[in-house]
Amino acid sequence: MKTKVELNGKTILVTGSPGFIGANLVMRLLKELSNGIIISLDNMNDYYDVGLKEYRLKRIEKLSEKSAAEHIFIKGDIADKQLISEVFDKYNPNIVVNLAAQAGVRYSIDHPDIYIRSNIVGFYNILEACRSGNVEHLVYASSSSVYGGNKKVPFSTDDRVDYPVSLYAATKKSNELLAHAYAKLYGIPTTGLRFFTVYGPAGRPDMFYFSATEKLRAGKDIQIFNFGNCKRDFTYIDDIVEGIYRVMKGAPERATGEDGLPLPPYALYNIGGGKPENLLLFVDILQNALVSSEVLPENYNFEAHKKLVPMQPGDVPVTYADSAGLQNDFDFTPEIGIEEGLSNFAKWYKEYYG
Repeated sequence: MKTKVELNGKTILVTGSPGFIGANLVMRLLKELSNGIIISLDNMNDYYDVGLKEYRLKRIEKLSEKSAAEHIFIKGDIADKQLISEVFDKYNPNIVVNLAAQAGVRYSIDHPDIYIRSNIVGFYNILEACRSGNVEHLVYASSSSVYGGNKKVPFSTDDRVDYPVSLYAATKKSNELLAHAYAKLYGIPTTGLRFFTVYGPAGRPDMFYFSATEKLRAGKDIQIFNFGNCKRDFTYIDDIVEGIYRVMKGAPERATGEDGLPLPPYALYNIGGGKPENLLLFVDILQNALVSSEVLPENYNFEAHKKLVPMQPGDVPVTYADSAGLQNDFDFTPEIGIEEGLSNFAKWYKEYYG
C-alpha cells in the first residue's frame, strides 16, 4: 500500500542537481508544481566537464523565472554533515530525492576514496538529517550495478544481490541496506530506485554513447567491450524522470506487523525498459543518428574506428530490468526506444557543440 504524497505546496530537496538526472527532475518539478519550494544541491565537482553542469543549471534558472514554484540552488557537498544539517534546519524539506553520488563503475577502481565519501558518508548524512526532520518520503538513487554477475535475467528486486563486482556497486547496495535500517528504526518512508543505463541529451560525458560520439568526432577509435557480446537495458532520461516523479507521490505505508512492531516503510524498484539491446546494434543506431544530425559526415568510415576488446574489470555482460513492480504500483514502464532517444541526443549534441 502507498501513502499519497502531495507535492504542491511542499519543500522538495533534490541533491545531485544540476547533475544529469537531477537537473531533468528539477525542471520537471518546476513545470508541474503550482507552488512550493525546490531546493537543488550539488558540489559541482569536476568528475566531468563542469561547463555541462553550468549549462543545466542555467536551463533550470531560466525555467524557474516562469515557474509558480520557487527554486533555490545551494553549492555544497552531501558529505559535509554540518551543511546538510543547516539545510534541513533552515528549510525543513518534506520530500527528499537523493541523486547525489559519485558515479561510474570503472572510475571507482582508481578513486575509491571519493566513493566512500560521497556514496556512503554522504548518504548517511542525508539519512541522519531525515531522521530528525519532517520528511514524508525519501527517494534515493541505487543502480542496476548491484546485480553484479547475476546470471538470472531479467533482474528482479527479489533477487539476491550479495556479490557486487565493483566498489561503486557495493556502495549502492550499502545505500539500500542503510535506507532499510533507517526505515525500520525511525519510520522514514523510503524508496530506492535501481536505474538502468540512463542516457539522453545533455547526459554524462563518461557514458558510452557520449564518449563514443566524442571519440568518433575527433577521429579516434571506440572500444566495444566483451568483443561486442554486451547487452544493456538503456533507459531514456524522460522515462527515468517520469518514474521518479510518480514514485515521489506514493510513499511506502507505515504499518504494524503481526508481532505488534512497526514494519519498515521501505520499497525498491527497477527503472529500466525491459529490453536489453546489443551494444553493436546500439552503436549502429548511434552512427545513423550522428550522420542524420550532421555531427559526422555521411562518408565517415565507422568500421575503421570500431575496436572489439575484452571485458573490463567491474563490468558485466548484460543488464536487464524486470520493472513489474513499478508497473503494478505506479502504472508505469519505460517505453522510449533507442532510435528516438539517440536521435534526440544527436540533435542536442549538434546544437550544443556545433
